[in-house]
Amino acid sequence: MSHDSNIPASEDGHDGTEVLDPFEIRVLAVLAEKEGLTPDSYPLSLNALTNGCNQLSSRDPVMAMSEEAVQDALLRLIQKRFVLEVRQAGARVVKYEHRMRIEWTLEQDKVAILTILMLRGVQTAGEIRARSGRLYEFASLADVEAGLQFLIDKFPPLAARLARAPGAKEVRYAHLLSGEDVLKQQELIGNIAPMHESRQDRVAHLENEVARLRSEIDALTEQFAKFRRQFE
Repeated sequence: MSHDSNIPASEDGHDGTEVLDPFEIRVLAVLAEKEGLTPDSYPLSLNALTNGCNQLSSRDPVMAMSEEAVQDALLRLIQKRFVLEVRQAGARVVKYEHRMRIEWTLEQDKVAILTILMLRGVQTAGEIRARSGRLYEFASLADVEAGLQFLIDKFPPLAARLARAPGAKEVRYAHLLSGEDVLKQQELIGNIAPMHESRQDRVAHLENEVARLRSEIDALTEQFAKFRRQFE
């Protein structure tokens, strides 16, 4: 699914934290990703950053951002101190680097986890470990879960553990940089699931009741047949 540039400016959350729009999140995450994947070409130029934002692989959702939209997101992120403009000696173009590590006081393992959540959406701990690649090499699933817990425990929290979806075996996680809408959506799913389950329970109960009544009717029919035979 592609997104156009009609994204409203970000607002503050109810706890005073910055709420980033989808373009800001994509730009910030791509800067963090490319720092780990292509360190020789980092910081990124506007052109390289735009290409990274519109990348078809390892992105959910896939976006189609113009250079103007990327530039606008960069200006907002610079104003919020999440991105720094870098003017290298002898370079013809301005480049950009993220400041997630500084602004949120994060070590690289936490930056990697947050970056995966920002680029790929809701994930399980196992998916984060498998997809972290060169951003950070997690020795175990427990290390990923510890990093997630750190992000959840921060104030304000940067990530959340979602309610287990109906039929799901693993817990999923989401970033909270765009507010708590993801939690409201999950809560709605959680409320729908019990209704669905109770409906199934009611159907099963009715089926059992019908079977019981049929059994009683069969027994009465047999008794009536025996009674009639006495007078034949």
